[in-house]
Order: sequence, then C-alpha cells, then structure tokens
Amino acid sequence: MNRKEDIDKIISWCEQRKKETGRIHMVERNPFSREIPWTSRFVLIEIDKSRELAGKNSLVYDSTTKQLWEFMNGTWRKLDSDLKIE
Repeated sequence: MNRKEDIDKIISWCEQRKKETGRIHMVERNPFSREIPWTSRFVLIEIDKSRELAGKNSLVYDSTTKQLWEFMNGTWRKLDSDLKIE
C-alpha cells in the first residue's frame, strides 16, 4: 500500500468514528500502528482537537479540511501523500 492509500484509510476511519460517536472531538488509540508501519510513532489519533491543545506525539485529524497533521521539528505540518517515508 502506498502512502496516499494509507492516509485515505486513516481519514476514512476518523470520519466513521466521528459519525458513530456524534462527538465534537475525541482521542482514540491508534488502531493502525501495526498495520501501517509509519504510524507506529503515533500512540493516539486526535480527531477535531485543536493542534494547539493536541499532544505532540499524536496524529491529528481535522474534519473541516479532511487533513491529517503531525508535529515535526517544532511545528505542525500536513501529512501529504507526496512525502516519502523511510
């Protein structure tokens, strides 16, 4: 699976969790840590939690922009399917 498929799968899961719970924001354990190797560094996935309040070791999903964010080198950056993961 390439990175775009991984990102789409995580976004789809986040959207589904949001619909199931009906909550404004939530924090979930990362269910992809074994399935998608590059996600193993994220213990939690925080859905619709502001990046200012989110944990720096979490993967953050913003449903308004349908975008995943990670904290790297002192700043939040969007996860992009163009970036190569080693």
